[in-house]
Amino acid sequence: MRDLFARYAVMMDRVSVFVGHGCSVLFFACIIASALEVVMRYGFDSPTTWSTELSMTLCATAWVLAVGYVTERQRHISITMLEILVGERVWHIFRLVQLLASAIAIAVLARAVWGPALKVLARPEYSGTAMNSMQPSYLKVLLLVGCVLYLLQLAANIIRWFQGTEKETAGGH
Repeated sequence: MRDLFARYAVMMDRVSVFVGHGCSVLFFACIIASALEVVMRYGFDSPTTWSTELSMTLCATAWVLAVGYVTERQRHISITMLEILVGERVWHIFRLVQLLASAIAIAVLARAVWGPALKVLARPEYSGTAMNSMQPSYLKVLLLVGCVLYLLQLAANIIRWFQGTEKETAGGH
């Protein structure tokens, strides 16, 4: 059973890294859309109706989907001074408390977005902007997907904690 959990953790780490690296392309696309908007607006006096909404959607997508990658790398913002003050053994316990608290919080968030996500799948919502995209529908479903990815990676990190195979995060978080 221990081996099964270890294999799950390795597989989830790979998924999180793959998705996280893929999200970098979305940030690059956002830069291109923003640069194009600047050229169109100030160079040709013909602003687009879609670049702001597209940029927000691309950045939101990358931010939500990259959470598993950030969690796998243990690069969330943390108070490292506490780690120095309490010592390694107490910090190790704090790490488990943090993982469990995160899992509970994200499970509550996932439960909260479940209904709205299902609702927009049945009847899409539109942004009401000049582009009038399905951005609200997309983002509600995306948030649920991000919660699931985050929970799966937290489970992998909790498995690593119990098996004593957590990765070192020396040099800051």
